[in-house]
Amino acid sequence: MKTLSGKVAVVAGGTRGAGRGIAVALGATGATVYVTGRSVKGQLSDIGRSETIEETAEQVTAAGGIGIPVRTDHTREPEVRELFERVKEEQDGRLDLLVNDVWGGEKLTAWGKTFWEHSLGDGLLMQRRAVHSHMITSYYAAPLMTARKQGLIIEITDGTESKYRGNLYYSLAKISVIHLAEAMAAELKPYGVSCVALTPGFLRSEEMLEHFGVSEENWRDAAKKDPHFIASETPAYIGRAVAALASDPRIAEKSGRALSTWGLSEEYDFTDADGDRPHWGRYFKEHVEPYL
Repeated sequence: MKTLSGKVAVVAGGTRGAGRGIAVALGATGATVYVTGRSVKGQLSDIGRSETIEETAEQVTAAGGIGIPVRTDHTREPEVRELFERVKEEQDGRLDLLVNDVWGGEKLTAWGKTFWEHSLGDGLLMQRRAVHSHMITSYYAAPLMTARKQGLIIEITDGTESKYRGNLYYSLAKISVIHLAEAMAAELKPYGVSCVALTPGFLRSEEMLEHFGVSEENWRDAAKKDPHFIASETPAYIGRAVAALASDPRIAEKSGRALSTWGLSEEYDFTDADGDRPHWGRYFKEHVEPYL
């Protein structure tokens, strides 16, 4: 259903994983989606993955929307400012949705190390990529929304609470953007703009599938290596969650909250790409938390 036809979205960090799933799901609702990131054809980022923003934009268009790739390093303020100047010019000042999905911490997190054993440089770079980039991006996106007194900002994170996540620098990055959503929601409220944080469960991304040596067709085989993978979800799940939030005329009632894919799937009645409805929250409480 073209519930977002005519709407304009920016998916920051839309190259792969959750970002790609979100961009494509928005395309399926008819939205115009600016897909941003550092990996473009012929010039990949230091993450070393092969996916590009052009590929994501093509998938957005194929799904029924309009995909527009714009190479942007969201840690560089001039590039972010230029991005939103372009959106303002091309879309007559319209911006309905910003999804802050920039992460870039895959190779920076040293699990099993204390904060004083961990590389300080990597830990600080993680904050630059996963927190500062969100702050810079929202800074330039918000005026387009407040000028029209409508819009939604979604902060993609890991988890809905401020609990320790096994690594100080990782925890700081993920918890910080939850508070960003809460704080921005408070300051945006008088202008009719909403902001929420959103977490997926165990994400079955391209990188995770490759890590376990499986494909989407036989992904359950990976449970032999990690039994918790049986409760994983595809990037389409969080994509449908974002599309549902962006289509909700009562989204202001959720502003400032930290939400989950599994909770929203029950509220908005959507499923994952394979028709399942994974519930990582319940699975984690029953099968992971007791052994921590």
